[in-house]
Amino acid sequence: MNVTREVILDLLPVYLAGEASADTRALVDEYVKRDAALGREIREKMMENLAAIAPPSLPPELELKTLRRTRSLLGRQRWLLAMAMFFTLIPLSSGQFSREGGPPQTFLLARDYPQLAALSLAIALGLWVGYYLSRRRLRTVL
Repeated sequence: MNVTREVILDLLPVYLAGEASADTRALVDEYVKRDAALGREIREKMMENLAAIAPPSLPPELELKTLRRTRSLLGRQRWLLAMAMFFTLIPLSSGQFSREGGPPQTFLLARDYPQLAALSLAIALGLWVGYYLSRRRLRTVL
């Protein structure tokens, strides 16, 4: 079987990636022994590729710090959501009481205490903004 230079060049990416079968590696190695110019070219390309794809040196604790930071952000986000829902629902809360032995009456907090309801909604708005920003921050982090 006559193997041409084009066939070897087609097989070269698989060979350089280390994903070629043993027969393919043997075929490429045999051809490179016969064609010294291609061998030099392959070695030069390998050195260029290795320099280009060399991973940057990262601190050894980077993954652990990233995991802790993400967990912290997720925990903060959970609390912000819970508190935002709580303060949003406070004005809608109701209660029953009876005056002087009369029938029980139901009332909404927003109707009887509008200042407290407004304060609760203002706090809820701040918490919802914080929740939105934490979601956005996590989206960019991940």
